[in-house]
Amino acid sequence: MAQTVTDRTYAPGQTVGVLITEALGRAGPGVLDYRAPEGGCGDGDLVEVPLGPRKILGVVWGPGEGTYDPAKLRAIARVLDARPMRAELRSFLTRAADYTLTPLPAMLRLATRAPGLMSGAATRRVYRLAGPVPNQLTDARFRVIEALRDYGGASVTLAELTEAAGCTASVVKGLVAKGVLAEEDAPKDTPYPPLNAHADGRLAGDQIAAGDALVAAVDRNDYSCTLLKGVTGSGKTEVYLEAVAECLRQRRQALVLLPEIALTADFLTRVQARFGARPAEWHSGVTMTERRRLWRMVATGGASFVVGARSALFLPFQDLGLIVVDEEHDTSYKQEEGVLYNARDMAVLRGAIVGCPVVLASATPSLESWANADAGKYLRLNLSARFGAAEMPQMHAIDMRAEALTNDRFISPSLAAAVTARVAKGEQSLLFLNRRGYAPITLCRACGHQVGCDDCDARMVEHRFLKRLVCHQCGATKPVPTTCPACKVEGKMAAVGPGVERLAEEVTARFPGARVAVLSSDLFGSARALKAQIETIAAGGADIIIGTQIVAKGHNFPLLTLVGVIDADLGLQGSDLRAAERTFQLMRQVAGRAGRAELRGTALLQTHQPDHPVIRAILGGDEEAFWKAEAAERQAAGVPPYGRMAGIILSGPDVAQVFDVGADLARRDAPLRRIGAQVFGPAPAPIARVRGRHRVRLLIKADKGTSLQAALTEWVAQVKLPANLRLAIDIDPQSFY
Repeated sequence: MAQTVTDRTYAPGQTVGVLITEALGRAGPGVLDYRAPEGGCGDGDLVEVPLGPRKILGVVWGPGEGTYDPAKLRAIARVLDARPMRAELRSFLTRAADYTLTPLPAMLRLATRAPGLMSGAATRRVYRLAGPVPNQLTDARFRVIEALRDYGGASVTLAELTEAAGCTASVVKGLVAKGVLAEEDAPKDTPYPPLNAHADGRLAGDQIAAGDALVAAVDRNDYSCTLLKGVTGSGKTEVYLEAVAECLRQRRQALVLLPEIALTADFLTRVQARFGARPAEWHSGVTMTERRRLWRMVATGGASFVVGARSALFLPFQDLGLIVVDEEHDTSYKQEEGVLYNARDMAVLRGAIVGCPVVLASATPSLESWANADAGKYLRLNLSARFGAAEMPQMHAIDMRAEALTNDRFISPSLAAAVTARVAKGEQSLLFLNRRGYAPITLCRACGHQVGCDDCDARMVEHRFLKRLVCHQCGATKPVPTTCPACKVEGKMAAVGPGVERLAEEVTARFPGARVAVLSSDLFGSARALKAQIETIAAGGADIIIGTQIVAKGHNFPLLTLVGVIDADLGLQGSDLRAAERTFQLMRQVAGRAGRAELRGTALLQTHQPDHPVIRAILGGDEEAFWKAEAAERQAAGVPPYGRMAGIILSGPDVAQVFDVGADLARRDAPLRRIGAQVFGPAPAPIARVRGRHRVRLLIKADKGTSLQAALTEWVAQVKLPANLRLAIDIDPQSFY
């Protein structure tokens, strides 16, 4: 059970500490003293406070320091019309900030990222479908109707509707005049439809025992952490929805985190079938209006079930009874810019603080979660068989050393024959290549020059549908050159290597008449468009699917019986300590898309290294043996999860200055040596320049039980950073770019 904290109240004029959403200076105090306003205030109140000439958002954090003359303090401008932030959320933000060494104002911004918190308007003008849709519509009016249908019947504002439909306001007004749309004033924030928590689920076999265990965890109303490990297609979702149902029966709130927006479409359909209504959604594809509504409804109990991306973890739940992290191994849960945090780890922290069970679900768990379950810190539940009649796919390697393949072809004859057979039977094939764009390298065949980004030390990737070269680090683009930028020879520029666009070109040529769909995040202008394409594919709207890692994440394509991995060796390159783990996870997840219904699936892995230990482990299917071997290697090396790491990233416009500061830090390592930690570096980052800034890394390594944060804080405080140099600390780094 979470500890009960009694919030304090403050009389008018009393000194209070307010945490503001803006850091002052590089680290910034965050909490400033103000006088309580007329009418007083209390801990957790959201308030508007003056800061210089502006008014900004803040939260009453406790009594003021009292070191200033109260008569000279400025007063809180007003207490906002919003539910106060609960003590458990304030504690979570504080502890998350302390762990990640993030300024507290930056953490508060994560928890108050809802539009309109400082505005007081109670209603808004919204539009919805009201009457029959005429058979004949202009293109613009048709787009308005389709946009409203995409929103699932929700009412939307004029600005949202015109943006989604790409039309003017007069088009919408014209549909109102004809009675097709209704225009009405609505409360800005209304509760979400109630969910039927008493509807029976459909569990069978070992799902029943796993579901009972999770329901019992919810019933205990206390913190616990469970690793729900099940093979792809084993019904993990249905199992943890039993725990969600129990949480709703207790009139508490449930949160399910998903790693990708594209996964929400299928998930929402399943939730609606199970509970009779859709849950609330929180991710970047949600409109600003819905974002504001959800934030306020979560805070007042008007949203009982939230499905969201990693930032949903910072919502102001009133009575959180369950947190589920689906596909918990997914690297998307790690925020790599701004506030550097891992949502999986923060979910465990919030569950411990609020006193509720946490479920980590995956077919291929992270080694961190596997090790915690192996050590008894987490309960482990296993689902070893696919649900119903579905069987696990057969997996085979295609030895590319024995395949006759020209330089401009990437699909082996063996894989092509398998695809042809599936197309003839009306079944779907998935070709997986974890490279976006058309080609990863644009090269001059005259001098060997490779076209790179002007602002980053990265090759530019050709995107043929854009007719541009794109830097995947900073987003910069330039036209595809016809003349070499280095030697000025014309007509010798060539695209080298495959991306999904180039693969699609080959598929179209080799399988004429087959319907081809490409799934890559950069080919879709909106999250709704991507979700719509996935729904079309699941309904049988494509014969051959070509995709990047986005297709590996939990999608269910009933007609898909063949998965072909174009380059199974790709992830084994480089020095990332998690390379083997991530390749294993990705290949097993991709293969798991095949044969999820009645038809048995096959997965074919094109590889030049069929005898590589990771490839053999993938094909052999003995996952426990792989995890044990990987764990033994990491333990011997003293690296996570059997050791601690922190990354220091220095960046600035002057490479010599950045290295000098890095070397100065490395020399002053006494605070770290005192706790037994080692400093490695400084060294150029693998991508040594991004957006014109030179990047240098240092790596801190320590024993498992070492608390790094205090020593790191003391260490970096010894060096005064130049104004143009940035320092970021990444606790428990997941990537080392």
